[in-house]
Amino acid sequence: MILQALRCPSCGSDRLYRDGHMGLVQRWLCRACSFRFSDPRTLLQKKVPQFKIAQTVHQSLAVCAEKSPKNTVQVLNLEEGDGKSEFGPVERSQKLGSLDVRDRILECALWLQKQGYSQATIEARSRLLRIMAKRGADLYDPESVKAVIARQQSWCSGRKQNAVDAYRSFLKMAGGKWEAPFYRKVSKIPFTPPEPEIDQLIAGCSARMATFLQLLKETGCRPGEAWYSLWNDVDLVRKMFNVTPEKGSNPRILPMSQKLVNMLESLPKTYGARVFSRPGMPLEHFRGNFGQQKARIAQKLGNSQLQRITFKSLRHFYATHLQHCVNDIFYVMQMLGHKNIKNTMIYIHLAEQLYKGEQQYIVKVARSQKDAISLIAAGFDFHVDWNGHKLFRKKKC
Repeated sequence: MILQALRCPSCGSDRLYRDGHMGLVQRWLCRACSFRFSDPRTLLQKKVPQFKIAQTVHQSLAVCAEKSPKNTVQVLNLEEGDGKSEFGPVERSQKLGSLDVRDRILECALWLQKQGYSQATIEARSRLLRIMAKRGADLYDPESVKAVIARQQSWCSGRKQNAVDAYRSFLKMAGGKWEAPFYRKVSKIPFTPPEPEIDQLIAGCSARMATFLQLLKETGCRPGEAWYSLWNDVDLVRKMFNVTPEKGSNPRILPMSQKLVNMLESLPKTYGARVFSRPGMPLEHFRGNFGQQKARIAQKLGNSQLQRITFKSLRHFYATHLQHCVNDIFYVMQMLGHKNIKNTMIYIHLAEQLYKGEQQYIVKVARSQKDAISLIAAGFDFHVDWNGHKLFRKKKC
């Protein structure tokens, strides 16, 4: 009966498969768009509130250990431990429980939520824990986790360090200890796509995706800041976008063009207070949809470089273009919401290299003090005295 009543929250299809459980929650897989989601009514029928899932998981550990001893998880011997990777005051019967990995990761996610972590951090760390477990890591054996992280040749040092942080959270929740490896993040020049390629993507994507990309291009906000934006944050009359910050950055109000305003006005308000997503829909699902549309457009236009463009690339384009236009790193820092200017300094080098040889100026002549004041107010800078007149110039953008 539940299968007949359910529909996919992404595409509305009723072609659903059962996709296992997460704790006491039934998971479903849509055959039409491959979107996975949970059925909250499973909890309502069992009359178990969501915040008690973790408690139920703990209670089931000892029972599973007694009923399925041959499927137990191998952990370090507490009596012979060397102190580097031993678990704290948790009963041995609990640690040896044969519990589904997804339940343990869900418990960690609920623990992170209670600790006050942001939703984006919870989703990212849970996803990394699932990847490591799927690739052979035993979450109760720190050495096994270290080996799996070290074997990931396709991961950069930054992603490996994020995996270490995710497992550190899991151990802290479980009361365990380990000698964590250290991966130094290597600083790289971010990829900044040319504006014509960005416009090609926007023109070829769906209406909702195109509006999302146009917002990232014009405001330079982070993908998560745009994804969780509300209609109350959009002022279509004054053409302003109020950014609710994430990652500890500063709040800011950014201007929008008439083109973006028209695109936002044409969007159907099917998600209530949200602009781009309904509550509970992950950004990763939307990012995967963008990858499919991007591949289709790249193949159609015969331009494989379009595949390199990501949501974050549009923020890099905005910052580089803005630095080229205003040549004021503190202003760029304010518009990006950075709290540390070191994060903004990279765009000075990018603007100098990408726009090298493209410095074009608008030149005005001030014949009086009034003309000079008005030009300075319009953003012009004094350049030189010539033949008794003062010349002012401003970059073309």
